Amino acid sequence: MTHTITVLVENKFGAFDRVATMFSGKGFNIKSISIGETEISEVSRMTIVTEGDTQIIDQVVKQLNRLIDTIKVIDLTGTYHIERELALITVAYQKGSMEEIKNICDIFRGKIVDINNKSMMIEVTGPPVKVDAAVNVLAPFGIKEMARSGTVALKRGEQVKVAKKEYVITN
Repeated sequence: MTHTITVLVENKFGAFDRVATMFSGKGFNIKSISIGETEISEVSRMTIVTEGDTQIIDQVVKQLNRLIDTIKVIDLTGTYHIERELALITVAYQKGSMEEIKNICDIFRGKIVDINNKSMMIEVTGPPVKVDAAVNVLAPFGIKEMARSGTVALKRGEQVKVAKKEYVITN
């Protein structure tokens, strides 16, 4: 089963490396990882998408909590949360297929961000399943290149204040 885990870490040199090393050292696979600063500049949020049964995910969460730069670990799976991903997709086109690709872009609320005589680049944002669907529909036209950001996610609903070290984190 796929799990989305957010990890709040101190925004310090080596924090990302320790998380990646923990995953590889334990033989856990990362489907996607995204990291960036939070509303507190000294804190970064990692969103990690991984797969495993309950026992494996429990072990992942425990190992992440043991890392020295970790402030908080949350498994968002099974909670109300919002997930988004960005994809830039370069698609080949011929004169006859340009309108069809534009219509597909509109259906997925994508944007054409670059175009030349042979290809166009489309930006699609949304839940990972929406991005997957857009990729599947565009594939027959010939995807020349693609870059995906990885999932970012936040818990919805009730805000809980958590204090650790000198930071106050809301979730």
